[in-house]
Amino acid sequence: MLLPDEQIKVILFRAGIDQKTLDDLEIFTRNARITLQEAAIEKDVITDERLGLLVASHIKFPFISLSKITIPESVFRIVPERLARKYKVIAFARDMDGIKLAMSDPADLRFQEMIIKKTGQRATPYLATERDIENTLQVYRKDLKKSFDELLQSEISKNASDIGDAPIAKIVDLLITYAYRDKASDIHIEPEEKDLLIRFRIDGILHDVLYLDKKLHDRILTRIKILSRLRTDEHLSAQDGKIRLVVDEDNLDLRVSIIPLIEGENAVLRLLSSHYRQFSLLDLGMNERDLKKVTSAIDKSNSMILSTGPTGSGKTTTIYALLKILNTREKNITTIEDPVEYKIQGVNQIQVNVKTNLTFAEGLRSILRQDPNITFVGEIRDIETAGIAVNAALTGHLVVSTLHTNDAATALPRLIDMKVEPFLVASTVSIIIAQRLVRKICESCKMQITVKRSDIEKNISKGMISKHFTMTEDITMYKGRGCKVCHFTGYLGRIGIFEVLEVTDRIRKLITEKNDSGIIAQAAIEEGMTTMLDDGLDKIKKGMTTLEEVLRVTNVGAL
Repeated sequence: MLLPDEQIKVILFRAGIDQKTLDDLEIFTRNARITLQEAAIEKDVITDERLGLLVASHIKFPFISLSKITIPESVFRIVPERLARKYKVIAFARDMDGIKLAMSDPADLRFQEMIIKKTGQRATPYLATERDIENTLQVYRKDLKKSFDELLQSEISKNASDIGDAPIAKIVDLLITYAYRDKASDIHIEPEEKDLLIRFRIDGILHDVLYLDKKLHDRILTRIKILSRLRTDEHLSAQDGKIRLVVDEDNLDLRVSIIPLIEGENAVLRLLSSHYRQFSLLDLGMNERDLKKVTSAIDKSNSMILSTGPTGSGKTTTIYALLKILNTREKNITTIEDPVEYKIQGVNQIQVNVKTNLTFAEGLRSILRQDPNITFVGEIRDIETAGIAVNAALTGHLVVSTLHTNDAATALPRLIDMKVEPFLVASTVSIIIAQRLVRKICESCKMQITVKRSDIEKNISKGMISKHFTMTEDITMYKGRGCKVCHFTGYLGRIGIFEVLEVTDRIRKLITEKNDSGIIAQAAIEEGMTTMLDDGLDKIKKGMTTLEEVLRVTNVGAL
């Protein structure tokens, strides 16, 4: 961070931001554990570029907006990509006066001296925002196909051999590095009849990124097996393993799954980065009203908090954000997970192991003998685990867990279906968080659009539309036109849409009377619960996502 929060506060105040807004930003900063500069941009108090200009003026350095210029390829390559990412520096111009450097910290003299030594020319520092630098690195970096071809050409020409002797270790490293930089959650290595297809899952959607020669398949799979300590001579059984690497100064864990197909072994690598562990509930998109409900629930010492949704809806990330809030020295937090996705400092984490009979139920029994304050059960998936979890909540523990249900209200009858008595469900469950993940509109190519009210009414009720938008026929929304930063998809990153059901006295009564989920949901809405569709429409109005995305994940319909 270039300037401390106090100086940023002074700069914002001088720019005309009122004191109440600044006070609200400071609260947001503390809750989200981010800087005031990040908070101001996140809450749309000021644009990234305008704040960059103000900071540059304050520290008396010239400012550059990289998104508004074209950088010659030869100039961009003056600073190697690895160093550019590490030090947040880009060379953007070269003339008779020397090299012009865009820097997140233009006072860094050591880097300037390194460029002077390398080029023999003077280096002139300019301030650029970190966000602008990161987006520019995304635009100007070589695509995977080009990098792969260059790697093969250099190695094959060196060894005067064919593709079968390609440097497999470098190829696998290249795939992982590019997936990490693309913020992919998974790498799919899929053998086809004549080719080897590489796909990345980015923001929940699979993208074809590269076709390789089928000759490389066995060697790539062998390399992955070696890294994940799996049997290299086993080709007919499924295998699971784990790889730990450092990529761009970040600790990266990869969960490896290999299964045999007709065309050969198929591998999927799940990327688990320490960089992504730092999310707060606000970062994930939970509105402040729902956040208050959740923070109130986690203060209770004997209750149950449930996170629900299908696979890939972000349940684990939400739970980890909760555990981060709860994780203090005076509390003993123990988890039982399958698998342990991220290591949390100060938390005792247990990995399910069916071979040794360490199931969720057996693990939970053992945890309760370890004097825990808080217990996280990765998933309540059977009658036995449900019963032990509810009893743990009754006996003075805060139990946090996940369930596979479509919405918040359905979680309550689901527990009753697992043979938990309705009065026990009513007295232990305090809050249920249901969620989905929607893709965020790319900020680099966001544009305003007009949608006909009649088109929206095909999928969403008139009452719901009137609740969030104006009564006019033409409704203003936003979309991404597509650019290099977002791989021409119009989306970059994901955010959650939530519904948080608080178990009030009225809801408890409905549970004990064994009412179905529809009646419970209606009662919760009458008491002020925001549904996922409501939250999604609110995020559409704010220009965070699109109507198509919200309809896609809530299964309301499609335009």
